[in-house]
Amino acid sequence: MTLEENGSILRLAREGGGDEHALPLDLGARVRELRKAQGWTLEQAASQAGLARSTLSKIENGQMSPTYDALKKLATGLQISVPQLFTPPSRGQVTGRMVTTRAGEGTAHPTATYEHELLSAGMTRKQMLPYRARVRARRMEEFDGWVRHDGEEFLYVLTGVIRLYTEFYEPVEMKRGDSAYYDASMGHNVVSVSPEDATILWVTSLG
Repeated sequence: MTLEENGSILRLAREGGGDEHALPLDLGARVRELRKAQGWTLEQAASQAGLARSTLSKIENGQMSPTYDALKKLATGLQISVPQLFTPPSRGQVTGRMVTTRAGEGTAHPTATYEHELLSAGMTRKQMLPYRARVRARRMEEFDGWVRHDGEEFLYVLTGVIRLYTEFYEPVEMKRGDSAYYDASMGHNVVSVSPEDATILWVTSLG
């Protein structure tokens, strides 16, 4: 690493909220920590960063000092900023992960009663499962019993009018802008009561 590259890294670290004294002693351990926080193998992380597996392995094991270009590739691959490579998280395992999903770019999962569009599919080790759904069902009889699963669920009506059926409550009719939060282990189903298919945003906790 050249003196100029090292100076650029120190400047970026300061701009990211740290200073020279906050830099970790072991960059390799920090990179390994960030990789494992993503749940990636060496091969997966190297592929994401556009580096050779052997190069990433040497960086993690302290056998080589990465160039500034390699550090930028690493940061991009790990979905963080360069300063975060040199600034340990102050609480827990904060990695600054983020993905975006453009309109219409979600992963489609059509069923007989719903047409699901999974959002943020590129995010690994999620704690929530967000998806947009087009409600095709018009009657409870179209379902094969109640839907039940672990976790909690948030529902927000985007378009149309729906009726939310739950195992222990009276059916609730909901229109655009209405929302509900409920225990997902309780039986639940949603039907559209508007002429067109209603659309809703669902966010389900994972665990």
